[in-house]
Amino acid sequence: MSEPDAIDVMEGESGPVLFDPDEPWISLREALEAGAPDRLVAIFEELSLSDGLRALLQLEPDERTNVLTALPPDLAAELITEAPNEQAVDLVGHLDAGDAAEIIEELDSDIQADVVGELEQQDAEAILAEMEPEEAAEVMRLVEYADDTAGGLMIGETFSFPSTDTVGAVIHRLTSEEEDFERYRGQHPYIVDEDGRLIGVVSLRNLLTARRSTALPEIMAEPLSVTTETKLEEIQDLLDEHEFLGLPVVDAEGRLVGTVSRSAVADALLERSESESLKRQGVFGDELRSMPLLLRSRRRLAWLSANIVLNVIAASVISFYEQTLAAVIAIAIFLPMVSDMSGCSGNQSVAVSLRELALGLAKPVDVFRVWAKEVSVGVINGVVLGILIAVVAWLWKGNAFLGIVIGLALAINTVIAVSIGGVVPLLLKKLNQDPAVASGPLLTTITDVAGFFLVLSLATLMMPLLV
Repeated sequence: MSEPDAIDVMEGESGPVLFDPDEPWISLREALEAGAPDRLVAIFEELSLSDGLRALLQLEPDERTNVLTALPPDLAAELITEAPNEQAVDLVGHLDAGDAAEIIEELDSDIQADVVGELEQQDAEAILAEMEPEEAAEVMRLVEYADDTAGGLMIGETFSFPSTDTVGAVIHRLTSEEEDFERYRGQHPYIVDEDGRLIGVVSLRNLLTARRSTALPEIMAEPLSVTTETKLEEIQDLLDEHEFLGLPVVDAEGRLVGTVSRSAVADALLERSESESLKRQGVFGDELRSMPLLLRSRRRLAWLSANIVLNVIAASVISFYEQTLAAVIAIAIFLPMVSDMSGCSGNQSVAVSLRELALGLAKPVDVFRVWAKEVSVGVINGVVLGILIAVVAWLWKGNAFLGIVIGLALAINTVIAVSIGGVVPLLLKKLNQDPAVASGPLLTTITDVAGFFLVLSLATLMMPLLV
């Protein structure tokens, strides 16, 4: 690492910390090995949250756990908040219950529920047992709601006041230095009766123009609210009609139980769109390359293995005319299968690269890291798919050597496809091109050419055994 490219982080006791902004995880590892938590904090303070999370995810799982444990709970919570939900669950799931509870208590209630709700039951119960009883009960309540409802999207913290309060009480709370208004995300003051039922909302303009002795019911307006079971689409429609930053959420009895913000609705809609896009390309769940290798391979294989059946059906149409063709034409039957299956594998890699680019978890400088991780998945999936299609070709045409040609071609082309699919989006980003638009066509063209070349070349070499 050259001196001009390093960042000088002043962190007190241990002196300056120098690190390469492109590979800050190296300095994180060194600070961890040195047992210097102050250096870890200093490094994260110099990074944006997205870059800090990216650095954390480059470490080995046990190193990530040790880093999160060494960091102050509030800083660790910020990293957990920045992470995609499935990755956040994985990070918390590897922590001791006590450490995890300290971090989770620093999260907003909606994120607490998202994380705890996805943990293994045993881990969730252990963490909840370490939390404050009142906060643990709130998390358990929020976990019960479906993700696409107001209950599943809301935060439990509400900026609410009893109807017996005055304007002065609200203003006093607004000016209190002890209040953390960030957690209320732009809420107006909500007014509740003695049973906690929502009865009104007060605008900040009315608060500033009214006498401090004025009772809140005198200046409140009729509230627009949603129930805990209101669907995401309905909430979106309401927010489209009204310029609110959020909506209060009530239970079946009308009691105020939380608020759902405009940003939470937008995030949920974006997550749904991304999930549907990934599923169309055969990536199920929120995959990141920092996840276990076999887990990523198994998820992709679930769709790729089933896709072989569809390709066999398509190839059987060509096979209908096989008797009129020379023996070598049997190879042509499998050409679209090899190119299409390789293209599917490549598209999965493209989807993950695009997602990591969007989340800030990958950058153009990560080309070689991404390539190495994709090759690992490609080798496993290529071997599995190659064997499957080889058996199909052997049983279908009664020639084991034909199966070897097709299986070997598919295995090699799968490795090529995932390499291209993982790396091309990053290279296009480096060239200031839109990776989402250009990656697909490039991948399709290259995998088609490579697939045809591999099949025909291998068939030429083994021709005596195929006729």
